[in-house]
Amino acid sequence: MHPPNPTPLWLVVMGVSGCGKSSLGQALAADLGLPLIEGDDFHPESNVRKMKSGTPLTDADRAGWLGRLGEELAARPGGAVLTCSALKRSYRDRLRAAVPSLGVVFLEIGRDEAVSRVQAREAVHIFPASLVDSQFAALESPVGEAGVLTLQATAPLPDSVARVRDWLDPGGLRTR
Repeated sequence: MHPPNPTPLWLVVMGVSGCGKSSLGQALAADLGLPLIEGDDFHPESNVRKMKSGTPLTDADRAGWLGRLGEELAARPGGAVLTCSALKRSYRDRLRAAVPSLGVVFLEIGRDEAVSRVQAREAVHIFPASLVDSQFAALESPVGEAGVLTLQATAPLPDSVARVRDWLDPGGLRTR
């Protein structure tokens, strides 16, 4: 583990279900000495019921959840790592409104790999594989937005953590 960054740092690890947000988020939080905010833990029960039943969430379903995640980020003045699908630009902008310096780590994955991963964990997760296609349909790639690093979701976890570390400057995020 590296010493904590003296400058507050907020990151969101985003992508479709099955891309490895939780695994990378946990690894980054530990490596950077930051608290982890697991986005799924903040879904209201109504969202959890919809997902478990195989019904995709709407923008309206996600609105309160995104607001809460923004509050959670802002409540950590020293920074944090958030895991959140953040599929649409408007969702990311909502999170950026809470912490304007928010960095985005986008885990890119193919549909078949995402389905395979979600199927492997269906017994222990709120999200069924039947909803993966709806996530790809909703995804607005963040590639080209400022403060975004794109990683391949299939890369080894230590390599992804190292890539994020390389992307970070002592004073904050590189905008490339």
